[in-house]
Amino acid sequence: MNIHEHQAKEIFRKYGVPTPKGAVAFKPENAVKAAQELGGDLWVVKAQIHAGGRGKAGGVKIAKSTEEVGKYAEELLGKTLVTHQTGPEGKVVHRIYIEEGLDIDKEFYLGMVLDRAKEMPVMMASTEGGMEIEEVAAKTPEKIIKVAIDPAVGFQGFHGRDLAFGLGLPKEQVNTFISFAKALYQVYMDNDAELIEINPLVRTGAGKFIALDAKMSFDNNALFRQSEILSMRDLSEEEPTEVEAGKYGLSYVKLDGNVGCMVNGAGLSMATMDIIKHEGGDPANFLDVGGGASAETVAKGFEIILQDPNVKAIFVNIFGGIVRCDRVANGILEATKITEVNVPVVVRLDGTNAEEATEILRNAKIDNIIAADNLKDGAIKVVNAAKGA
Repeated sequence: MNIHEHQAKEIFRKYGVPTPKGAVAFKPENAVKAAQELGGDLWVVKAQIHAGGRGKAGGVKIAKSTEEVGKYAEELLGKTLVTHQTGPEGKVVHRIYIEEGLDIDKEFYLGMVLDRAKEMPVMMASTEGGMEIEEVAAKTPEKIIKVAIDPAVGFQGFHGRDLAFGLGLPKEQVNTFISFAKALYQVYMDNDAELIEINPLVRTGAGKFIALDAKMSFDNNALFRQSEILSMRDLSEEEPTEVEAGKYGLSYVKLDGNVGCMVNGAGLSMATMDIIKHEGGDPANFLDVGGGASAETVAKGFEIILQDPNVKAIFVNIFGGIVRCDRVANGILEATKITEVNVPVVVRLDGTNAEEATEILRNAKIDNIIAADNLKDGAIKVVNAAKGA
């Protein structure tokens, strides 16, 4: 789950991670009032969407008067912002964040993520603040300093020193930076975060480190114990079909292709998407109906897949282990009663009660259901069906 920048900074402040003073606004007049209350003679007006690259897309404005704050607020609110992370459809700006201007001496990058190979959180820092970290990693990986932190030990002074020396900080600023990094580590661990990015982390003229930006995402599986974090969820920023799927226990991610996928198990789902690509097709979604799928959840899966107008064919690929194949077959038939399934459906069922399932589908005599002998055969047939062959 992702949250907005202003929400991440609210969490930061609780842990003593310094951030600029700011206020969220949903209307232009509220933005002007916020700027007046913040005081000063320089403000930053920031679009709040769940995507990076806002600055390059015109979503961050520098205002030198409260009149300019109001002007930029009117421009941004309701605007569709297209960045490299939103895709061509972009995201509509429903809220903005007004921040005080700062005296910036130097920009850095600081972030935390789980390194699954090391099985530990890793804190990363770079002198290339303001740059996309993926670009830095690709072109100048030596400029990224990483330290793995064993949760059994926690963040220690030597972790902070490794990062500070790697950034070339003067010795009088090392302890200040270590305190900042230690607080950030605690934010990460206490809140079941998956990712924290501060880009840029700025050093002011007075030598203070301040999180000028803040991005946080969280482990969905831990949200049951993070009620405060869950209350920050903004459903308007999420794909509606993904939200709907979650209500029924379905793992669904919308993609850009035209071959709908309904599979049980994340590993088989990924393999199915891979073989569709291998055979020249493009998956329209990732959909894992889970191990305990019922006829109702399978029917709901069809309904969700068919909400995507790009879907030209559907590949149902089920290995019957926990979930029985006959349940899936009945779910397919149930879906045709609830939802108009007007595209070809290629079905590959194997495992528990596969023969019974095949008989159920055969007796139903539905023209647009195509049987597949195996995974490769199914992929070829569904790709051809999507192409109209």
